[in-house]
Amino acid sequence: MAVTGFRRSVVALTVLIATAVVAILVVVSHVLLSRVTDADAHDLAHTRAEAVAANVTAKGGRVVLTENSSEALDEVAWVYADGRLIDGNVPPSVVDRVEELADSARSQTASVGNYLLYARQVPIDGHHVMVIVRVDLTPYETSEQRSLTLSLILGGLTILLAGVVAHLVVRRALRVVHEMAALADDWGHHEPGRRFNLGVPRDEFGELGQTLDHLLERVDNALADERRLTDEIAHELRTPLTVLRGEAQLAQLSGEPVAPEAVLSEVDRLDTAITTILRAARARTDDGTRCDLRSAARQAIGSRAVEVAFPSKVEVAVAPDVAVSLLSPLLENGLRHAKSRVWITAHSRGESIVVDVLDDGPGFDPADVDRVFEVGVTGGDGYGLGLPVVRRIAASAGVEVRAIADGRGHVEVTLPAARAIT
Repeated sequence: MAVTGFRRSVVALTVLIATAVVAILVVVSHVLLSRVTDADAHDLAHTRAEAVAANVTAKGGRVVLTENSSEALDEVAWVYADGRLIDGNVPPSVVDRVEELADSARSQTASVGNYLLYARQVPIDGHHVMVIVRVDLTPYETSEQRSLTLSLILGGLTILLAGVVAHLVVRRALRVVHEMAALADDWGHHEPGRRFNLGVPRDEFGELGQTLDHLLERVDNALADERRLTDEIAHELRTPLTVLRGEAQLAQLSGEPVAPEAVLSEVDRLDTAITTILRAARARTDDGTRCDLRSAARQAIGSRAVEVAFPSKVEVAVAPDVAVSLLSPLLENGLRHAKSRVWITAHSRGESIVVDVLDDGPGFDPADVDRVFEVGVTGGDGYGLGLPVVRRIAASAGVEVRAIADGRGHVEVTLPAARAIT
């Protein structure tokens, strides 16, 4: 319905514009033709008057014509000398107007019915001589009417043709748009990796193809992000569940009850993993968001043995729960793989605060530093647990996090510094 309505609107607008243009052209052409025919009629009248005037002369004190005029000319040309008709036959329908022109003292034109009258004064000493000619305007008016009728017919056909062409062009254009949209929809569901790849846009269809490619890219990224989230959830929850299952099986084989501390520890670990993943999904950084980094670090450390070397006061432009969610998995990895020591430092770098989470463990393999944040990829002696979630939180909060291969466990987190309150 919407496509049909758009098509009708475009066709209606095209017909309206074509009608306006045709109307203007018809009016302009009719006005120009009227001026041309009027000029032709006046030229014919002047030519006739000059031809008759050339034969008027004075002999023996009288005004006479040197040549006899034809009967046809007598009906359209008349010569008056001193107020008296000396040549031609004036029709009764125009006699009054002709005599009025004959008495005038200057050359002039007048219209009577469908006739054009032209009076021309002939300079002859001692006499008042006027040559008056008549031009029938009927042929000119008939020509104008025929031209106007033909213009209206051609204009109507032009408007009709414009409407038909607009309908066909719009239908073809919309068919291309519909086909591209249908392909993009189908690819989005079944083949998100497909693209139109039309190159540099040269027209509106190229721009549409580029836009749809961008949308498909977003769909593909969203699907990949969804798969990564699923992997991360499975990766984060499988380890504590495995531990709980192992404890339960061990208790079953030994006949002894499961230690409450072990169960509570793994349940807390599950709760922490779920909370962290939820924070990653909801993490956003808004203007004015800030937190005390030392306080967030203390909350992330909890009762764990981690050394802290922070400035006395340092604030970052992220929410407190986001900072905690970033640091907790990194500290957990450090504690799990450290030999004896885990420590965390912070220092300023331009408009950022750089936090280093370090331990004296085996560290990262240089070949894996770019992949340690991918699900299932580990570095050194088992690094990798929790790092995909760290990457997700960092991406959501606009934070940069990277692993450094320097012979020890080292992860660098770059957070935006909080702006001073004015």
